[in-house]
Amino acid sequence: MRDNTIQFFTEDITYQIKRKEILRRGIIKLITEKGFQVGDINIIFCSDRFLKRMNKRYLNHDYYTDVVAFDLSEKTEIISGDIFISLDRIRENARIYHVSVIEETARIICHGILHLSGMTDSTEELKLEMKVEEDKFLSNLYSV
Repeated sequence: MRDNTIQFFTEDITYQIKRKEILRRGIIKLITEKGFQVGDINIIFCSDRFLKRMNKRYLNHDYYTDVVAFDLSEKTEIISGDIFISLDRIRENARIYHVSVIEETARIICHGILHLSGMTDSTEELKLEMKVEEDKFLSNLYSV
């Protein structure tokens, strides 16, 4: 695997992600446990407004969301993509669910990776499956 395949960026906001290396190791473990190889993954933090515009433009969804993942994989066994995350939604969700911003950030990053691996959350049953995977990711995050 090449170095620096998982990178963090911002778009229209200023934000310094904490614990990048822990998150990178967790993402790599998640992807490999799902049976994939790690490709180029860009995690881009942005505002609600920016992500809503993207959501409407590319997915025809006119509402706020916490994450939008774009699959850029050229091979089915490799996960590559761009994951856009609303920092506004992360902060709001952290407040609502009484968790830290870093924990909610990790959960949403995991959610985006799960989407890139082919999982969806279009039904309540599928949402529950993703939640189980997210919880497992979070519980293992600091042991990787």
